[in-house]
Amino acid sequence: MYLIQNLICFLMILFGAMAYPQPTTGDNIQSNSILSDRKVNDAFQDGEWFRLRMRYGILNTSYATVMLRETTFRDQAVYHVAATGKTTGFARWFFKVDDYFDSYFEKDVIRPIHFVRNISEGNYRRHVEIDFDYSTQTGLMHDLLKETKTEITYAPNLQDLVSTYYYLRNHLDLDEIQVGETASVNLIYDKEPFAFRFRFLGYENLKTKFGIVPCIKFRPYVDEGRIFRENGGLSLWVSNDKNRIPIRVVADLRVGSIDVDLESFGGLKHPFKIIVNE
Repeated sequence: MYLIQNLICFLMILFGAMAYPQPTTGDNIQSNSILSDRKVNDAFQDGEWFRLRMRYGILNTSYATVMLRETTFRDQAVYHVAATGKTTGFARWFFKVDDYFDSYFEKDVIRPIHFVRNISEGNYRRHVEIDFDYSTQTGLMHDLLKETKTEITYAPNLQDLVSTYYYLRNHLDLDEIQVGETASVNLIYDKEPFAFRFRFLGYENLKTKFGIVPCIKFRPYVDEGRIFRENGGLSLWVSNDKNRIPIRVVADLRVGSIDVDLESFGGLKHPFKIIVNE
């Protein structure tokens, strides 16, 4: 069941909840040319949404839906992303998953203010909220089920499970990128921050239900020994346009593979680039 749990979480951030945790060191782990320091959001807008479908072989196992809205949170104009992940059909009968994530983050610099993770996976439950204080570089994690509060100290540029994806969409700089180059982001998933790392693999055109979509290909670092095949078990394709929305995720497992595809979308800030519409 561990596999299903982590794949559902992966859908929520679309880049690496299953990434191999690496302890954060120093004040800023983003010492590479892939990530820019731009201050203006140019990748997404209010009203954007998309839905992803997960398949294991011929079986549809799960769906994830992500919705972005402008709102006000504690007297501050922010983006609010609501993400849900659910098993469906036979998979739901076998293992019921209902995961809900909420992220409130600043509109320009894209840094989280408030994060909610409320998950139900089989017999496992987890419901936590994190408030971020950038004046002290600390976060307060409230475990609503255990009724405990824990203070977290973190390095700058920390992202939560959901805001990570929006941060990367807006800050990836591909002008001078070289195949094989890596980048990393401070990410908090559960109790402690870790370094999520990924590698740029180049460009590829994918055949999809929408037509031929030009894509950028990445490989998140994962723990290959437990679940994945050797020599890289997880690949991610995002659209090679100004939107940079997820197109496909492929997880090569020791037994079979799991495919995640973009099912539907709307409210994009920029035109969705397609080479051939079939």
